[in-house]
Amino acid sequence: MYQMDHKLRADVLQRLEGDLGMRHIAGTNYMRKGECPACHKRELFTDHRAPWVLKCGREAKCGQTWHVKELYSDLFEDWSERFKPTQDAPAASADGYLQFARGFDLGLIKGWYTQENYWDRAQGIGSATVRFQLDKGGYWERLIDRPARFGKQKARFQPGTSYRGVWWCPPSLDLQTVKELWIVEGIFDAIALTHQGIAAVSAMSSNAYPEQSLKYLATARAGNLPKLVWALDNEPGAHRYTRRWARQARELGFNCEAAQIPQPGPRKVDWNDLHQRWAFEQDQAKREERRGQDLKEARYHGALLLADTAAEKAVLMYEWRERHEFHFTFESRLYWFKLDLDKYNKALTHLEESERDEDRELTTKQQRDKAMRLAGNVVEIANCAPQALYFQRNEVTDESWYYFRVEFPHDGAPVKNTFTGAQVAAASEFKKRLLSMAAGAVFTGSGTQLDKIMKDQLFGLKTVETMDYVGYSREHGCYVFGDLAVREGQLHQVNDEDYFDFGKLRLKTLQKTIGLKPNPAAGDYRSDWLPLLWTCFGANGLTALTFWFGSLFAEQIRARYQSFPFLEATGEAGAGKTTLLTFLWKLFGRAGYEGFDPSKSSTAGRSRAMGQVAGMPIVLIEGDRNDPEKAHAKSFDWDELKDFFGGGTLRTRGMKTAGNETYEPPFRGTIAISQNAPVSASEAILTRIVKLHFTRPVLTDESRAAADTLSRMDGEALSHFLLRATRKEAEVLARFHELFPQYEARLRRLGDTCFCCGTRLTGDSHRCSSCQSDLVGHLRIERIVKNHAMFLALLDCLALVVDIPAGMVSQTQRTIVRIALERQAAISADNPVVTEFWQVYDYLQSLSENPVVNHSKNPAEVAINLNEFIERAAEHRQRLADMSTLRELLKDSRQFRYLDNKAVDSRIRELQRAAAPLDNRPSKVRCWVFSNPHYQPTDKASRNR
Repeated sequence: MYQMDHKLRADVLQRLEGDLGMRHIAGTNYMRKGECPACHKRELFTDHRAPWVLKCGREAKCGQTWHVKELYSDLFEDWSERFKPTQDAPAASADGYLQFARGFDLGLIKGWYTQENYWDRAQGIGSATVRFQLDKGGYWERLIDRPARFGKQKARFQPGTSYRGVWWCPPSLDLQTVKELWIVEGIFDAIALTHQGIAAVSAMSSNAYPEQSLKYLATARAGNLPKLVWALDNEPGAHRYTRRWARQARELGFNCEAAQIPQPGPRKVDWNDLHQRWAFEQDQAKREERRGQDLKEARYHGALLLADTAAEKAVLMYEWRERHEFHFTFESRLYWFKLDLDKYNKALTHLEESERDEDRELTTKQQRDKAMRLAGNVVEIANCAPQALYFQRNEVTDESWYYFRVEFPHDGAPVKNTFTGAQVAAASEFKKRLLSMAAGAVFTGSGTQLDKIMKDQLFGLKTVETMDYVGYSREHGCYVFGDLAVREGQLHQVNDEDYFDFGKLRLKTLQKTIGLKPNPAAGDYRSDWLPLLWTCFGANGLTALTFWFGSLFAEQIRARYQSFPFLEATGEAGAGKTTLLTFLWKLFGRAGYEGFDPSKSSTAGRSRAMGQVAGMPIVLIEGDRNDPEKAHAKSFDWDELKDFFGGGTLRTRGMKTAGNETYEPPFRGTIAISQNAPVSASEAILTRIVKLHFTRPVLTDESRAAADTLSRMDGEALSHFLLRATRKEAEVLARFHELFPQYEARLRRLGDTCFCCGTRLTGDSHRCSSCQSDLVGHLRIERIVKNHAMFLALLDCLALVVDIPAGMVSQTQRTIVRIALERQAAISADNPVVTEFWQVYDYLQSLSENPVVNHSKNPAEVAINLNEFIERAAEHRQRLADMSTLRELLKDSRQFRYLDNKAVDSRIRELQRAAAPLDNRPSKVRCWVFSNPHYQPTDKASRNR
């Protein structure tokens, strides 16, 4: 039995008990009652002494097995931490990795390797390595400390050297005596087969033909050449090279076969994996039986790969399972084989009764094989090879598809796309979909043939979860940006089947409209853009960058604090808003984009546009409302955005079901508004906004050069910022949660203490006596405090990704506090239209000692009839907004607080009747009634009331 390190065993047992509910059965060496990851029945068991392999006890219905590495890969990643080198054991990390991660006997491979170190300068990270010297010179080494941090580079060759042409041969292998030599890809594969008594060498790569080594062996053993078994990885690219290298080796005189490990599951299985599975089988007889079956099956699949004709491949498949009819692919075409039993029996009888010497010398099995070749019927039913890869489903909308790959015999990349359930259920629909999906792809099979093909291809098909947007998925805890994804700080590339494999989670995005293309190469990243941004836009630019950066974590922030602020960027034409926005989008890998105009889209269009991204800004670009030529244009109601502050639903639409189900996608992004004029909306919207105002700058040679450089910067050189930021997710959120409450408390005390130095303010001072800061004043609206405190905390978090000088930070902090005070003042002030109205009121009232437009007899109130007011204003040539605008805005009047709309006993009519007794107009007039801010009660009791 293969032993396990005691510390590793303790960690594994803890996971098995906590995650899968497995328990050690007293009096036995087994853990049982675990939940199977495949069938979810509590039939999972493993060996308690060395829990390397977990197996489902439902042999007939499930019976799947997992190596513990497949379930808990994180326990097998940081070997320098688990096995720390010492003076007595300098290669302890490498030894631990090879013994416990690879299952090798250290006594067998002692002296074959050394422990070294690798340092990635671009990322500033390193790892211990297991290094093997190569016969041609140079070395190959495997990174063993959290290799996922290095992207695709999990192993490396010595820079400046070439391994091609010469294989790596285990030092214990004598090539002069071997009868059968296996050629595999990796060094670990060769070592694994060596442990099993199989002579194997490593070609180092599927596309590397060991020409020099083969020629040397052919010369050294002329007339006594060993059989070659090409056992490269079971991948499409390696298939092509296997056939090519076998053909070239035969030209040298070698007899060639092939071996291919079947890949039934999502995880790639190599020879090292099989070696460990065999080693973990406790019973010797079962281990030998399992090993023999696996090798026999691998040789069978290798024979299929090297078959010269479709008929030869069909015969091999018939002999393996003896099915009378089945489909198969050959050279990227789909064929159908059917055995004609009558023809077969006649051919067999003919061979048995034949008097030809060559027929009489055949054994019974050889006669059957020849008869089957004569009776077999092989027909091409498609000029391509369609293969179902997986089933993908949108749980929210209850939509599902089968994802297919279609390969062609001619050169060109395979085509991948979806089929619905209806399209794989009928031959006519399948044919139509195939033709529309891939140019020239024709299926000529029957419905019965398609049913059998789909029955084979769709059985046990893996399922991939989907999301219909790009960005952060709160449900899955990861960022998806096109072909790249970030999860738990690690960068992942989309696999060959167009989905991300995160171990237990398989995920893909269905959103293809948003073209995010962040550059994964850290070495291409330009970090010199911040000084240019500061030169062009100053603290406003850094504040906008803070919002852009914070948007990446908006979903996480809303989940805890229930809101995330909006951003408004206003300013006159030529102030640089477009330049700033396009630059910020370059940091996110979306070059050449600014935003969209909500007034030019329908409600449905807006909701779809706003649902395409998560954890990213939605930029709304409004036209100038003061443009008279656009007065007829459809306006956008800013109140539509109100629910998005807390991540509400975008829109409710009915589902195509017989029930009353609805689809209500949530808003997952953030809102940014860019326009020339300020947003004119209700207080509920204005308090949700952090406002930046840009003015047209006074250009200097320095600022002009900075703006030109900023505009010309390539998105390829900037877009790595997106990955740098999202990979710091845990650190950013930890710092945000720490700082946000502190800044919130400081802003609440703003009227009592100085924000900059903390000095306590006295009286009605408008400037701090200690640091002379003018950032004083009370923030009375809690939402304003919360929004700007978030910006202040995110500014500090931004320093985790970008090196920001202290001077820039302090100046930007003061800017954020200043715009908070300005927003409070703007909310407290009346709308300009309302202010203008009350200015006209004061003017009209000043024209006479008697009331002119105020009908109220109560000095604490002002009562105005709007029709009469507008008439009097027109007589004195005073400009006012139209009646409908006044009716809408006067209800929000702050200086003169709106009370009611009612009939009042008119003071004006009373005076008019006294002057003209014949005036018969009614004494009561319907008026808008407001409180009079200038009224002061004469006695204390009145004031108290």
